[in-house]
Amino acid sequence: MNARTFSIGGIHPEENKLSHEIATQMAALPKQAIFPLSQHIGAPSKPVVAKGDKVKVGTMIAEAGGFVSAPIYSSVSGTVFKIDTAIDATGYRKPAIIINVEGDEWEETIDRSDKLETVAAHPELTPEEIVERIKTAGVVGMGGACFPTFIKLTPPPTAKAECVIINAVECEPYITADYRLMIEHADEILVGLELLMIAAKVTKGYIGIETNKPAAIELLTKKCAAIFKDQSSMYNVEVIPLKQRYPQGGEKQLVDAVIHRQVPAPPAIPVNVGAIVQNVGTAFAVYEAVMKRKPLFERYTTVTGKKLQHPSNFLVRMGTPMKDLIDVCGGMPEGDNKLLAGGPMMGKALTSVEVPICKGTNSVTIISDEEAIRKEPQSCIRCAKCVSACPMGLEPYLLAKLAVVQNWERSEQEDVVSCIECGSCQFTCPAHRPLLDNIRQGKSTVMGIIRSRAAAAPKK
Repeated sequence: MNARTFSIGGIHPEENKLSHEIATQMAALPKQAIFPLSQHIGAPSKPVVAKGDKVKVGTMIAEAGGFVSAPIYSSVSGTVFKIDTAIDATGYRKPAIIINVEGDEWEETIDRSDKLETVAAHPELTPEEIVERIKTAGVVGMGGACFPTFIKLTPPPTAKAECVIINAVECEPYITADYRLMIEHADEILVGLELLMIAAKVTKGYIGIETNKPAAIELLTKKCAAIFKDQSSMYNVEVIPLKQRYPQGGEKQLVDAVIHRQVPAPPAIPVNVGAIVQNVGTAFAVYEAVMKRKPLFERYTTVTGKKLQHPSNFLVRMGTPMKDLIDVCGGMPEGDNKLLAGGPMMGKALTSVEVPICKGTNSVTIISDEEAIRKEPQSCIRCAKCVSACPMGLEPYLLAKLAVVQNWERSEQEDVVSCIECGSCQFTCPAHRPLLDNIRQGKSTVMGIIRSRAAAAPKK
């Protein structure tokens, strides 16, 4: 298998795909569902319901709070208990809508049938109509970044899309939700990709999959040959096997691996080199939004960990507390454990098992104390392993030092905002230095300075 990869940096953490072959199960409804209003990049959503209101599955409960925003829909039927605050995956209390669950009554506009809808059967779907349905359904990037999908499909006039790349890499060492989605819903994903290509007004598509998923590569390759190799098809879709290398799921790394183009430093994005990148889960959500009129209110999520009794994959309604899923997997293991929203490389540590599943929750990972313990940091030995590992071509040891001494001007000059916070530098450091921790602080501070400078600049 002739596999590609990106050209700068990267590492290969130990693989622990514990739930790889575990079929997805439907998670039970929660007794109470919690919907944080910030489930996407951009402005928080604004509630359109009040305490005591009755809602169904698929009822809009919060509208978009700005252009870069997305609406939120109830995943349950019941009564709005209150609009309050709740701890989300950031670890902070944020505004949220809390609903007491009563039955499972769905909005009648949602098509709940299993019939596969094809693009050929819906000639009325223009690019504009597809984008509008995606926007209305609240679809965002399902890989974790949660950027509103409709914005990616309407790039500025200065950028022209040439292809859509589906990110099916799943390079985090524990997560398997995307893999199970590909195995179980390949047909819907390919229709979703076709819809994305129509919306982006391109005829070329790629699906990037790492070689540790041979069954997914074989399945999607066969289906693409059957669907897109037909003489009547105006679309050309290619499955690209990729070497196992972290963080290949990063947008810029994936573009490099698949079409061998380098995305410049921010504010440049993949479409500036002709590519629109969408997660495989997003392609599935687009299919449901456009073809089934189903808003985004559930997702595929992995619950995993070496000491967890039954690592599993779930189709789960958003708003479900993580504790409900952990209990199905045998409960929290004995001893001290670290709970992560996401995988061990880029996931965020949580303080509570009551944190709800949201649009960006692709995994709940439980790391034992022995695995999570950090060794005592030592002096930097100038080995440059962090430099070799950085997929963005940065100097992590320098950026970390600049953050410690609070030299924000130099940090900006050294391009700290290009850091994708993948953790490759910290993973490789033989001196166990908290490189990523310090770089994150520096990046956050510098981005705040840049925003303040832009706000203070005279309006043209």
